[in-house]
Amino acid sequence: MTEMTTTPDGDNEPQVSTRKPVGRGGGDPATRGRTTIADGVVEKIAGLAARDVVGVHAMGSGLSRTLGAVRDRVPGGSKSVTRGVKAEVGEVQTALDLEIVVDYGVSIGDVARAVRENVVAAVERMTGLEVVEVNIAVSDVKLPEEEEEEELQPPRIQ
Repeated sequence: MTEMTTTPDGDNEPQVSTRKPVGRGGGDPATRGRTTIADGVVEKIAGLAARDVVGVHAMGSGLSRTLGAVRDRVPGGSKSVTRGVKAEVGEVQTALDLEIVVDYGVSIGDVARAVRENVVAAVERMTGLEVVEVNIAVSDVKLPEEEEEEELQPPRIQ
C-alpha cells in the first residue's frame, strides 16, 4: 500500500505504509494465539510415565490408594492416573511432586532417578514445557507377602 505525502518544500514523495491490511493475519499461523495446558494434563502424563518405571509398585499415600481402590470397584469408576501426582504449571515451566510406593528389594535411589528421567522426558516431549523439578516422596515399600494378604481379603463394599 503506497500513500503520497507532501514534504515541507512541496514535493510529492511516495511513502510506504507499515499498516497491515485489515482482516488478514500476519506471520506464521502456528504462532497466532496461545496454548494453555491444564495442571491435570501434566499430572496424567507424569503419572503414566512414573508407573512405567520398573520398581514403582503404586502411586500415592496409603489413604489415597485405599480410597482409590474403593473407587475402582464402584461401577463406572475409573482408575485415577493422577493419584500421587501434583503439578504446578506456568506459561513455560512446570514443577511436579510425586508420591510413590516402591517394590521391596529395589534401589530407591535408582528408581527415583529413573522416575525423574522418564517423567521429565515424557512431559517435555508432549507439552513443550520445561520441567524445572520433580520432587519424589517414597511413602511405602511393598513387601512380597503384602500382595498375597491383599488378594485374600474380601472386598468391603458389595
